[in-house]
Amino acid sequence: MSVSRKRIWGWMAFDWASQPFYTLGLTFIFGPYFAVVAAEYFLNSGMEADAADAQAQWIWSLGQTVAGLLIAFTAPFLGAFADNSGRKMPWIVFFSIIYVVTTFMLWGLEPDGSALIFMLIMFYVGFFAAESALNFVNAILPSLGTDEEVGRISGSGAAFGYWGGVTSLFIMLLLLAENDQGVTLLGNAPLFGLDPDMREGTRAVGPFIAIWYVIFIIPFFMFVRDDPKVEKKSTKLGAVWGELITTLRSVFHRKSLLNFLVGSMFYRDALNALYAFGGVYAALVLDWQTIQIGVFGIIAAIAAAVTTWLSGLADQRYGPKPVIRVSVWVLIGVSIIIVGMSREAIFGVSLAEGSGLPDIIFYICGVCIGGAGGAVYAASRSMMVRHTHPERPAEAFGLFALTGKATAFLAPALITLFTIMTGNNQLGFLPVIFLFLIGLFLLRWVNKDGDRAEWSAS
Repeated sequence: MSVSRKRIWGWMAFDWASQPFYTLGLTFIFGPYFAVVAAEYFLNSGMEADAADAQAQWIWSLGQTVAGLLIAFTAPFLGAFADNSGRKMPWIVFFSIIYVVTTFMLWGLEPDGSALIFMLIMFYVGFFAAESALNFVNAILPSLGTDEEVGRISGSGAAFGYWGGVTSLFIMLLLLAENDQGVTLLGNAPLFGLDPDMREGTRAVGPFIAIWYVIFIIPFFMFVRDDPKVEKKSTKLGAVWGELITTLRSVFHRKSLLNFLVGSMFYRDALNALYAFGGVYAALVLDWQTIQIGVFGIIAAIAAAVTTWLSGLADQRYGPKPVIRVSVWVLIGVSIIIVGMSREAIFGVSLAEGSGLPDIIFYICGVCIGGAGGAVYAASRSMMVRHTHPERPAEAFGLFALTGKATAFLAPALITLFTIMTGNNQLGFLPVIFLFLIGLFLLRWVNKDGDRAEWSAS
């Protein structure tokens, strides 16, 4: 195997190692478990059932908002600092350590909710660390191939990550996470004598995510290195800040980049809301248990793995812009279904008591969320590569993170506002549809080839 091929596989190992945080933590295991514990905690404090559910969704969205804002304000500066110093790997190591420690601590969320707020903080500190490390890893992507190759590599890496999510979810459901009868998907008690009454099988998701990362990040650190040929500039804070301000000002004179960053800001914010609240919706609206949500997650993750790989091939042939457009339209359709469906009715049409139709429809939605979401993620970072100056990749992906997180408060805040105003979890999703539509509209002014021709000529 050539050194370059090893480097590509090492780079892809990061997606495999980190994906369980999003699959198990954010969406399908810890997130729904947190929602159920929080709702029960608020119910026991004297709230009505609907108000307790809304409060549980509200504090989860608040955590996502705060973490997103911290990422938004730190990512561009850290990226500029890394570009000037020529070193990205120390930052990846630093954030990896924070990630492992905080995810391991999620074990502490007991069913009584006694450590509810502390565990929320730990989860979103881990989220901050995971996203910050990812920004530096993404900054390595432009050096892995040509524009056409980068689209395929990005799609393949994301697909590889989703397979990691599927595998980890299978292990959790088969061996650890218990249902309301206290058994796993295999019908056995959780492994290692974990107490199902204390939800120790489900709570093991935190240590599991941490250990998974420690094991599977090894190939990344073995084969990926900082480029020794990159010119190292001044790392004085004043100089770094000055160059960053210059870059930010230049964005306003680059029509394609500006529209891509702002457009992706809206549709990525909406997508993150779908990821973050999909499992919560299933738990609070459809009354799904951990095992059922986990099966939903497996279906969604498999769809994401297959579709993201195919989208990488489509990206290589047609470019990332058409891939993003089609995927966003699919996600708009899913969002409309979520708003219009509950356990009792679909778009106002009442269902027979105990009908399984909402479950079937939401499983289909899971396939669409996983597939289209994975394609959007891979194609968007491929499109960013086409707008990236070869000498400033970390700074460019810092800006990408900035726009991805600058309005991270927007979707959760609007979901919170609509949920409080309507007292209804489904109607709380209405803003997501509008955010997708805004992002789609702004894509009209994005050059499918980005700015690379301009960089090559200069």
